[in-house]
Amino acid sequence: MRRYESYKDSGVEWLGEIPSHWECLPIRSIFKFRNEKNDPIKTDNILSLSIANGVTEYSDENRGGNKRKDDLSSYKLAYPNDIVLNSMNVIVGAVGVSKYFGAISPVYYALSLYNQRANLSYYENIFKNENFQRGLLRFGKGILIKFGENGKMNTIRMKISQDDLKKLYFPIPPLSEQQKIAQFLDDKTAKIDQAVDLAEKQIALLKEHKQILIQNAVTRGLNPDVPLKDSGVEWIGQVPEHWEVKKLKFVSKINQHTLPENTNGSLSIKYVDIGSVSFENGIEKVENFSFKNAPSRARRLANRGDIVVSTVRTYLKAITMVKEEHQDCIFSTGFAVITSNECLEDNFFDLYAKSDAFTEQVSVFSKGMSYPAINSTDLSNLWITVPPISEQQKIADYLETQVSKINQAIALKTAHIEKLKEYKSVLINDVVTGKVRVSV
Repeated sequence: MRRYESYKDSGVEWLGEIPSHWECLPIRSIFKFRNEKNDPIKTDNILSLSIANGVTEYSDENRGGNKRKDDLSSYKLAYPNDIVLNSMNVIVGAVGVSKYFGAISPVYYALSLYNQRANLSYYENIFKNENFQRGLLRFGKGILIKFGENGKMNTIRMKISQDDLKKLYFPIPPLSEQQKIAQFLDDKTAKIDQAVDLAEKQIALLKEHKQILIQNAVTRGLNPDVPLKDSGVEWIGQVPEHWEVKKLKFVSKINQHTLPENTNGSLSIKYVDIGSVSFENGIEKVENFSFKNAPSRARRLANRGDIVVSTVRTYLKAITMVKEEHQDCIFSTGFAVITSNECLEDNFFDLYAKSDAFTEQVSVFSKGMSYPAINSTDLSNLWITVPPISEQQKIADYLETQVSKINQAIALKTAHIEKLKEYKSVLINDVVTGKVRVSV
């Protein structure tokens, strides 16, 4: 892609140089801030806004965004083709064009395009430009910012006032160029999004294949011709005739060791909370505390080879085996620590605990709607397959090889998605700011 013939300094930090024939105008000269109240009530159609889905109707199951308030008169109004942004989260991309007439949260802003020299699609891309969003940081009033491992901001609560937004400057190319840029980006980003969608579907299929592979191996074994018998357990189904099926309490002990309350307060501990363990990645985060300053739930002790199972919000399937690097950690009492006896090989038990045969039992016997939980007694009564120990080792070795291959494929697809998203972000920035010239 070519550059323009000549450039000039825009005087705007996030924008940098722009083509010499472009202008810059304050946002207030391009958009009107719509502050129309829903009082008296004009609509009960609540609109929601999320980073992932943009502006959606509150009734949409995948909406995301803020919770609905009871007092509809406290809302503001937004109209079709308004740009809606969350003043608390616009810095991380909570912005989108509305297709609907509806009521929006008081923390949202609705901007109506009124300048005849402006193209809505072009400015939608400006608002979604990460460089522009980052440029808002200096106006943010708030203290909570979280960065992911990739350096991107995940969560932010820094309010940007309307007064500060109105002072910001946007580029305003000739209208014909805006239209070309918008058309170009519509085409290119649609193709990138399709590629991302395809890769995400492939990842979902790989994960599904992995779960089926694990489920079949830990409940049927590796010999497809082995005679089977009914296990008597709905979630396990048929098992090889020579296998046993036992309740967990007969092949393990649960919560053997707990840190006493009179522990020396100056003791340094490594703490693992419920939110720090995921089904896919195991232990993702370890925090350092003195026992005196640690969360009161920091109690569970675990050894290498133990399985930790989240007993709260069990739908998250926070289950993992404790490896050597985490055997000196203190786990939240929201976990159950399961120590297997000589009947179970550690790696086989870890794989069984991550199979549908086990996680579905955990879900069924969990109690509660919003935050389903399972107690230690119910957990101890769940069923587990117990093949001969030598067969458990063969199954674990086989699955380790196969799962490793699948995980490598997932990692490659995930990296591909990140590259596509990075390319999309750079492309949008370079095109809307005039760093490259499009031809349509």
